[in-house]
Amino acid sequence: MSSQEDGAAEPGPETVEPSNSSNDNDATTGDIISVTIGATVPTGFEHTAAEEVKEKIGVDARISKDRGRIYFPITTDKLFQVHRLRSVDNLFVVVEEYDSYQFKESKEETLMELQQLASTLPWTNALEVWKLNRTFKKKKGYRKGGNGTKGKPKSEAPDATVADTEQQELPQTTSTEENQTEESVPEAESDTQDSVEAAPGAKLIKFRVTCNRAGDKHSFSSNEAARDFGGAVQEFFQWKADMTKFDIEVLLNIHNSEVVIGIALTEESLHRRNISHFGPTTLRSTLCYGMLRLCKPQPSDIILDPMCGTGAIPLEGAIEFNSSFYIAGDNYDMAVNRTVNNICHIQKRRADKGSISGLPIDTVRWDLCSLPMRTSSVDIIITDMPFGKRMGSRKKNWDLYPSCLREMARVCRPGSGKAVLLTQDKKCFSKAISRMGGLWKKLYTVWVNVGGLHAGVYLLKRTEALFGQTPEDVYESREAVSARGDEKADKEIS
Repeated sequence: MSSQEDGAAEPGPETVEPSNSSNDNDATTGDIISVTIGATVPTGFEHTAAEEVKEKIGVDARISKDRGRIYFPITTDKLFQVHRLRSVDNLFVVVEEYDSYQFKESKEETLMELQQLASTLPWTNALEVWKLNRTFKKKKGYRKGGNGTKGKPKSEAPDATVADTEQQELPQTTSTEENQTEESVPEAESDTQDSVEAAPGAKLIKFRVTCNRAGDKHSFSSNEAARDFGGAVQEFFQWKADMTKFDIEVLLNIHNSEVVIGIALTEESLHRRNISHFGPTTLRSTLCYGMLRLCKPQPSDIILDPMCGTGAIPLEGAIEFNSSFYIAGDNYDMAVNRTVNNICHIQKRRADKGSISGLPIDTVRWDLCSLPMRTSSVDIIITDMPFGKRMGSRKKNWDLYPSCLREMARVCRPGSGKAVLLTQDKKCFSKAISRMGGLWKKLYTVWVNVGGLHAGVYLLKRTEALFGQTPEDVYESREAVSARGDEKADKEIS
């Protein structure tokens, strides 16, 4: 373990950072600090996120062994650029990281070592970045259960977090057992955050520790690690533990032997940025961005989402790749209404900020298998297909998928058109693609985690074959093929 020489005196309850050695950089004096930023990203799109970091910030990102995380170095003068990344869910500044942390064999020894670790970590720079980061964020008040006002924040935790971590999120984030009831203490939300920002020395800092653990060779649970490590952090800083109305969230990320300690920089996941009217299968905006980058939209491209749901994909495209034009459609009135409401929400938000409110997007209600569009009129098709879980059924997918692919091939430009399709029904999709080999060519697949489901993002290219001149143009349902087979068998028997 690496450690930093710290002063002997412990920080008092009115300080924000520990009294580390005097040669540390201090952001409050205007010095530029170099730190490592960690980001959680949609699982499977780590390389896409790394490409965006290189493109927009100009640094190389390192992909973690733990899927769904990347790390990259920045200086504090570029911190505002980090919040403009479209492919990251949550951001945190790294306090310390260990590639091969040697855990003790017994649980008691391991937890004791985690307690001792808290006082040896180089907290100063990370805390300075946390304070600087607060100037880039709006004053939203405190999170309740990890979020401000919207529900189910923890159901959308980073995909790489193991199941037991997500299920135990609330209890494990308490730092000490005796403070588990503090979430019910009433306190004014409006003046608390102001006081922390305006005069941090005059207010007792509240914190919580969240442990995300993956791996089956640990002698301890996520809850135990967060409790003991959090207790040591509380003792070292003299902060107050609070699960809901906290100022600082300390992250303890453990993946097998990789250990990363960080401080959260985002209060609400960035993937919730566009959608105000959610549906049963609304995609994360960060996942939508990753899918859009796969197809590389060009200026003047016509981009179609024939099963738009709440419009998450075309909305993300219209905001980030606004030189293309987007058409969002669905066969459900409620889905079309949600899309329209989400578009209006974004337009109003942009108008309130004084920006141009118009978006290059339109919404239509239609039948997916009979699109009211000209043949070869679309450059890119990108959509989230029904998995057959919460929407549709696996049985119906056997008829729906080939019909979808055939109609998509009709409206897509031969030779240059592309499709990016997300589905978890891999067997059905593979069968449908094999039957449409004359119209579509599969380039590659990105495997992603969508709400705990292992799904594939398929990048397809439209072949040069003209629609109407291939055997795939005519499609018969399984029922029709089966009925014809039974009829033939009956004739043979007779």
